Amino acid sequence: MRKILKNEDWLAFFAGLAILLAAWAGVYCPSVKFGWSDSSSFMGLFTSAGNLEGLSGTLLLIILTGIFTLFLRKKKIFNLLMTLLLIFILSIISQLISGFRPVKYYGFEYVIFALLLGILVRSIFGLPKWMEESLHTEFYIKTGLVVLGAGIIFGEILSAGLLGLIQAVIVVLAVWFFAYWIAKKLKVDDEMALMLSSAVSICGVSAAIATAGAIKGDGKKLSYVVSLVLIVALPMLILLPIAAKFLGLNPAQAGAWIGGTIDTSGAVVASGTILGEEALKFSTIVKFSQNVLIGFAAVAISVFWVLKNRKNNKEGKMEKVDFGLIWDRFPKFVLGFLAASLMYSFIVSPENVAATKDYLKGVQTAFFGIAFVGIGLETDLKALVKTGDGRPAWAFLLAQLFNIFITLGIAFLLFRQG
Repeated sequence: MRKILKNEDWLAFFAGLAILLAAWAGVYCPSVKFGWSDSSSFMGLFTSAGNLEGLSGTLLLIILTGIFTLFLRKKKIFNLLMTLLLIFILSIISQLISGFRPVKYYGFEYVIFALLLGILVRSIFGLPKWMEESLHTEFYIKTGLVVLGAGIIFGEILSAGLLGLIQAVIVVLAVWFFAYWIAKKLKVDDEMALMLSSAVSICGVSAAIATAGAIKGDGKKLSYVVSLVLIVALPMLILLPIAAKFLGLNPAQAGAWIGGTIDTSGAVVASGTILGEEALKFSTIVKFSQNVLIGFAAVAISVFWVLKNRKNNKEGKMEKVDFGLIWDRFPKFVLGFLAASLMYSFIVSPENVAATKDYLKGVQTAFFGIAFVGIGLETDLKALVKTGDGRPAWAFLLAQLFNIFITLGIAFLLFRQG
């Protein structure tokens, strides 16, 4: 039992499932709304009884979950509480920035602002040792991913449209292997190559986060990949609708192309909206279909990573491949993600799923937010800018270009009658 309690993956597994079981039992708070457009609506966010209750409940949940990390490393309770409070405030600020209507319209997600705020605070004030000891960014990422599993409802994917799921599978596989191949050709390291490939092929930020968790990847590399995803999404948001009109695509083709190509959900919605309600519907279907593949991809990538990183034994021979080796190194939080998805797809009632959907989405956002603030606090900006001498950026751009053309072809063929 002691071994399990000192394992970050198992702690994330239990923490995430505890949150989901509590929500299923009716123990949850109102979801917090961060959307605003002027000073009046901004102030209204802080006078709303629902928002105040939601913020208090979310902070309490983060503190309770943070106490789990006492099993991982000795630290003073006061330092842990102060660290959690400070990074929670920074994560709330990041969500407020992304909730501003013009920022939201262009698809800039809270994670980039959480990352930048963390980097800014570190650049100005540095990172004191007492705070550094209390940061557990990977734990919060993994716990957030377990909660994310509750939003992957298989019934919704199938009812949304078989063609969207077919496109998602074809595009994800083709783009992932191309992206990984081009990254290795450009001599990008394995960790970065896997994160880049998942981000550009599956669903951007969430896929990159899941991959980083599955391979225990470097947080600084993850922040670099997330930055690439969000920067590249902006021009695509504007240019793809223009290109769709120029090419004469019908709404279904245009929506499927946008949903399968743009890597952030916010940018997909914004871009689909430009082309109208029908295009928005199909872009959302395809994007959601790709999201459901996160769990399967995390399992496949983690097994691939275990096999790739087998060590030599005392005789100099490679370790044998057996279930014990794979299970030993398999990221257990992935099991939590799959359990959450199965539970909310087939056991929890549809009424309960609908009632807790916004709350659980807010919890997931809160955990990812504080994780990226933590990554920013641990990141040296100069090192981030110089990452890989630009090779990862070129790999990402070339893979995205391939993604644009192959997804266009598949969308054109599958949705001709849309």
